[in-house]
Amino acid sequence: MNISLVIPLLNEQESLPELSNWIEKVMTSHNFSYEILFIDDGSTDASWQTILDLQKTNSNIKGIKFLRNYGKSQALHAGFAKANGAVVITMDADLQDSPDEIPELYDLVQNQGFDLISGWKKKRYDSVVFKNIPSKLFNWAARRISGVKLNDFNCGLKAYKNIVIKNIEVSGEMHRYIPVLAKNAGFSKIGEKVVIHQARKYGTSKFGIERFVNGFLDLITIWFISKFGKRPMHFFGLLGSLMFFIGFVLTIYLGIDKLFIHKTARLITNRPEFYIALTTMIIGTQLFLAGFLGEIILRTKSNEERYKISEIV
Repeated sequence: MNISLVIPLLNEQESLPELSNWIEKVMTSHNFSYEILFIDDGSTDASWQTILDLQKTNSNIKGIKFLRNYGKSQALHAGFAKANGAVVITMDADLQDSPDEIPELYDLVQNQGFDLISGWKKKRYDSVVFKNIPSKLFNWAARRISGVKLNDFNCGLKAYKNIVIKNIEVSGEMHRYIPVLAKNAGFSKIGEKVVIHQARKYGTSKFGIERFVNGFLDLITIWFISKFGKRPMHFFGLLGSLMFFIGFVLTIYLGIDKLFIHKTARLITNRPEFYIALTTMIIGTQLFLAGFLGEIILRTKSNEERYKISEIV
């Protein structure tokens, strides 16, 4: 199979027929063998019924329905697990991503040797204040921290070799950072393509300004995981040892000062240095224990189910 299209959605019943027909037209004109994986992330409208109706007329359509809304990352994870195409392309279901981009994305991955191609919505039809400016700041920070030189981490239109999506773990809210996850997994041939961004035709956006706040927090998380995810003691143990050492040295100094230098001076417990030393030793011990606990958790964790599927077609 040439292409698997993984399309997460939430309450997009109006756009699904048009999107499906558009994709079918592109695939037929280029003689691609393909499958469309619609992942219904807990829609409350008739999205699932629309998928069932579309599947009756197009056997290439497959669907996964979540019991409730689990988030885009979990939807992508479910779709990646089922994808069989040599090239896997993700896109949003709101018609803001153009299926006409598919042939070139496929060519870049399949024939030009890229592991991953990320779309770049250079010209956007979103609010300048609430989306465009925050997006630019977010992408600048993501480039600096992750080291992946992309202009648009948030673009849902991306293409991957099948081996890439089978070797990365998309969890939490990490769908924005799949290129970073791929880089950390050893896939270095990451490129970018300018893609068309279309104005929303149906419904309203499911994302608000809070996604950028969450995005920055996730960025810090993924930086930490990529650096110390397999060795938390290297981070917490180093900080803990350093703080404990500072507190211990300060305590020794206070003891020597009281016993041998200023024997008649005020009590040690009346000096602020005593409490600084005590606090740093306690925090150092706690950080050291956090490192130990992190190592224990890594060795005993089990793969728990992150979402529940109610139906597959």
